[in-house]
Amino acid sequence: MSLLLNKIEKHDALIGIVGLGYVGLPLMLRFTEVGFKVVGFDIDKAKVDALTAGHSYIKHISPDAIQTALKKGFSPTTDYSRAREADALIICVPTPLTRHREPDLSYVIGTVDSLVRHLRKDQVISLESTTYPGTTDEELLPRIEKAGWKVGHDIFLVYSPEREDPGNPVYSTRTIPKICGGITPQCLEVGLALYGQVVDKVVPVSSTRAAEMTKLLENIHRAVNIGLVNELKLAADRMGLDIYEIIRAASTKPFGFVPYYPGPGLGGHCIPIDPFYLTWKAREYGVNTRFIELAGEVNSSMPRWVVGKIAEALNQRNKPTKGSQILLLGVAYKKNVDDVRESPAMEIMELLESRGAIVAYSDPHVPALHEMRHYHFALKSTPITPDVLRRFDCVAVITNHDDFDYSLIKQHARLIVDTRGVYQRDDENVVIA
Repeated sequence: MSLLLNKIEKHDALIGIVGLGYVGLPLMLRFTEVGFKVVGFDIDKAKVDALTAGHSYIKHISPDAIQTALKKGFSPTTDYSRAREADALIICVPTPLTRHREPDLSYVIGTVDSLVRHLRKDQVISLESTTYPGTTDEELLPRIEKAGWKVGHDIFLVYSPEREDPGNPVYSTRTIPKICGGITPQCLEVGLALYGQVVDKVVPVSSTRAAEMTKLLENIHRAVNIGLVNELKLAADRMGLDIYEIIRAASTKPFGFVPYYPGPGLGGHCIPIDPFYLTWKAREYGVNTRFIELAGEVNSSMPRWVVGKIAEALNQRNKPTKGSQILLLGVAYKKNVDDVRESPAMEIMELLESRGAIVAYSDPHVPALHEMRHYHFALKSTPITPDVLRRFDCVAVITNHDDFDYSLIKQHARLIVDTRGVYQRDDENVVIA
């Protein structure tokens, strides 16, 4: 262990990052920034080829940043046998849900099975993928020990959940505190040393399970509060009240209130998924997480609510949904990013098409939509001009990107359905959904 710690502290350790997406790529940049050499693993050859050529496929990461990392020793590869070269292996792969809303650990388990045959003594392995409490010691630990390694002596195993927030101008990989839990005290010591080189504050917890639960608590806290405000939006709408006015008013209270905002549904890889990892695991202990599941039901229902409001608004103008041309503004899951994972826009588009609507979208951050796990769109972003806006029967604000010219949209759109509170409730031709 002392040899590994020494290499980490001197920045002589080779860092291996598995999964070069929204979590792995920023982490790679941070390690190279402070002087570590990094080998990046991904099963997607197109991604590896793009990075090797100095290109970026994530909007908020510039090609210049990738090219600088390459000059500093970043080496992207699909060759998992190179895991033997690394002193640290950090796993940043997806943890989605199955169609039945159960945890899908296939990416994590497949990654570990690919790595374990190439392990050597004095390596630290860190799992960053969001998952249920027990994953690290129930799934990773037995596979490593079955290969003949003693965890805490030969191999050091930790769980340190990612806390990336793409597009956040205030917090970065360096400034977001990092949670870390280890299988043994020795594992924790190595994990703290590793992340302490690149993060300003590392927060130790008692176990990998505590670290796994911490990540779920963070995201469930948001999901439940968003579910609450979405439900309040439905009630306010029936009462003829403006939920955004009410939130603004409540926010003037200087204590005891934190504003959350309603929307067309949850998106991203964390908030719509993570609560169900805990509800699934809790059933093993005989716990029924009714509060969390109710919030999930409310949030999952929002795309249908939005489609209903669009249909109602069209109907009031003597237009059926069938045959109507509808333009969605924004398909990314949140403003000012290019990430469409779990975006409610996908379900809204599918529901509108099932009603016979002709659907298009405009998103300055997403020039084209390609086939995804559950959706099969082949569309390109429509440029916004006065003529384009006048052509559509309805324009629906789904993602409130700053790049949209909302005054232009207001001036030329025939009907606007606003799911983000961009416009005032009493604006002409605007329906708040």
